[in-house]
Amino acid sequence: NYNCRKNVMKLSCTKMEDCLIEDQTTFYSKAEHYWKEVPPTVDGMLGGYGSISSIDINGSKKFLQKFLGEGQGKTGTGCALDCGAGIGRITKRLLLPLFHTVDLVDVTQEFLDKARSYLGEEAKQVENYFCCGLQDFQPQAERYDVIWIQWVIGHLTDDHLVEFLRRCRSGLRPDGLIVVKDNVAFEGVIPDDVDSSVCRDLNLLHRLVARAGLNIICEEQQQNFPEEIYQVHTLALR
Repeated sequence: NYNCRKNVMKLSCTKMEDCLIEDQTTFYSKAEHYWKEVPPTVDGMLGGYGSISSIDINGSKKFLQKFLGEGQGKTGTGCALDCGAGIGRITKRLLLPLFHTVDLVDVTQEFLDKARSYLGEEAKQVENYFCCGLQDFQPQAERYDVIWIQWVIGHLTDDHLVEFLRRCRSGLRPDGLIVVKDNVAFEGVIPDDVDSSVCRDLNLLHRLVARAGLNIICEEQQQNFPEEIYQVHTLALR
């Protein structure tokens, strides 16, 4: 799920908690309420930018396929997890064609209900639809070859993001991979009161990844997105 508002101001926050006026419970409940009002469509998932979906998926496929295969250090294609999956846009077009089975996790039950029809015939490859916020989600140990986390980390506090990434690490199979793809602020932390999220700069994201005990093995900027939206970076972690 995606919010595209561009970085138009600088804040001196060095961590997102400094930018939160209300308590964590309100931060999460406001986001849940926001997504409940969003239509369960590709355009809804992409905040009105449905037109970028193919560019996004093609960039992700090119990035991910560098790591998949057989042999030393290659990531398997058994099972993937789509985090903040929404109606399954990424599952349908990126993960199902590459993996034998896929699990979806999202905080909005209506999106997961819609996913069953949106995914069509390929829905039979989906094993689990988990309705849960990522701050509370526990991936099954050593289940996943790839855990894909796109346009959703801004809905987690710094501490919850670190804890979630640690749980994801324990959910990986040997040579498994966590991929984070998200908006990146120019400097500091930019709060978005509309959907109750934040956008972090790369320095902070790198620090949080390190706190989670993960290494960045590859990082790229998504190309060919509209000028007016945030830069989007993709990080492969393990």
